Amino acid sequence: MLDQTMKAQLKAYLENLKTDVHLVLSLDNSDTSNKLKGLANDIASLSDKVIVNEDQDASARKPIMQVINPNKDTAIGFAGLPMGHEFTSLVLALLHSGGHPMKLEADVIEQIANLEDEMNFETFISLSCQNCPDVVQALNMMAAINPKIKSTMIDGAAFQDEITERNIMAVPSVYLNGEVFAQGRISLTEILKKVDTGSAKKEAEALNKKEPYEVLVVGGGPAGASAAIYAARKGIRTGVVAERFGGQVMDTMAIENFISVKETEGPKLAAALEEHVKEYNVDIMSEQKADNIVSAEKSEDGYINVQLESGATLKSRSVILSTGARWREMNVPGEQEYRNKGVAYCPHCDGPLFKGKRVAVIGGGNSGIEAAIDLAGLVEHVTVLEFADTLRADQVLVNKANSMGNIEIIKEAQTTEVIGDGTRVTALNYLDRASGEAKQIELAGIFVQIGLVPNSEFLKDSGVELSPRGEIEISTKGETSVPGIFAAGDVTTVPYKQIIIAMGEGSKASLGAFDYLIRTPAPAKS
Repeated sequence: MLDQTMKAQLKAYLENLKTDVHLVLSLDNSDTSNKLKGLANDIASLSDKVIVNEDQDASARKPIMQVINPNKDTAIGFAGLPMGHEFTSLVLALLHSGGHPMKLEADVIEQIANLEDEMNFETFISLSCQNCPDVVQALNMMAAINPKIKSTMIDGAAFQDEITERNIMAVPSVYLNGEVFAQGRISLTEILKKVDTGSAKKEAEALNKKEPYEVLVVGGGPAGASAAIYAARKGIRTGVVAERFGGQVMDTMAIENFISVKETEGPKLAAALEEHVKEYNVDIMSEQKADNIVSAEKSEDGYINVQLESGATLKSRSVILSTGARWREMNVPGEQEYRNKGVAYCPHCDGPLFKGKRVAVIGGGNSGIEAAIDLAGLVEHVTVLEFADTLRADQVLVNKANSMGNIEIIKEAQTTEVIGDGTRVTALNYLDRASGEAKQIELAGIFVQIGLVPNSEFLKDSGVELSPRGEIEISTKGETSVPGIFAAGDVTTVPYKQIIIAMGEGSKASLGAFDYLIRTPAPAKS
């Protein structure tokens, strides 16, 4: 199963095992079972601390490999073949089950260890999903710490019957004790907030006690990371508060226009951004969403107050807003009703769930045509619907799409309604704008790729001036209409929403904030 290079790398990792790890296999007669058995034997050949056993009664779901610490009685399951993006999840499960330290704060480990309820997590994934490993790895760490918690990764492509039975049409989909727990990306912090209801209050109390910052960056995408690094290098107290580090980059797969890096993937770039920020003395507060901002002029203490949804308030002499943008929705009847039931926004994540079926992509820009090309290798047929009479995608992508036999591109098509049977999408209605004729396409999935909406709703009462599109109006130095508040990246009026542009804008806003700080007296109370 593993080539020599992977074996050499894995062997080096497995030298970190402190205790024995058992790989318990429950198999059937499928090709996946044979591959899973081969994988287990390959792993065992690389370390005398890894022991393979077959036990057909260990699980009703087959094929499955359970990573077990026999001393702690912890169990982490992999139903299907954990390769692709999930191979890292398997390696980490081996290391953590074998006693290798986790990269978690001591208080988080203690919190997980003290959870008393029996919890059985099942996470349905696709091996091409870049968001799924984060969820799987978070739950696996919980299972490796606390024997009352079980975690099982389930490859949807290998368990189509379960996918159909549970009507799963988006990944990751997490079940807790047989009931839906979460859909989409969810962090360890968010999981703990849901299962340990007192943790959110404690965290808010801790945030309220933090000393004021010189620069507080709101948002952890490329613009936010760049802003934080530039501020920290000035030697001033810097904080980053973000709903998730990496921002929308985490939902991007192929990146081929980041200068000096020929190609990379979004999650890899996001991890590199976070690692770079952590090289400096930056206080990173993840899984926190801004709810309002109060200017220094209106606050009681002379600091800009950033209020969070958790109830906490952070204070700073200057603030850089880099909250980015999110995928634009179609805003047609049926879209919300069938969201995650056929209406999707991530072709890489959810595409494998529509294998052999007919789907549509809404949008003829680069994202839409790239999505169609990726999906064409999985599904029976892709219909691209573009509102305008021309495509906005790069010609090289259009040529590629036209060369594939199962992609149809329809221009001047206005989507009007998503049709379903109550549980899943069955069709899509659109208006032929050229002829005025209403038409319908029978399909199983709709992938929406029609641009971005700025994440600026929380600024409605802040006094920060917004454009008619909801973007933050900024000067050439990144200044907003409110003194001390700067902005950068996709949430602003700067044209061309690109990663490399956002990074430059973040550094510019940070330099602008520093210039503001050296020219503005600190609040008297400081």
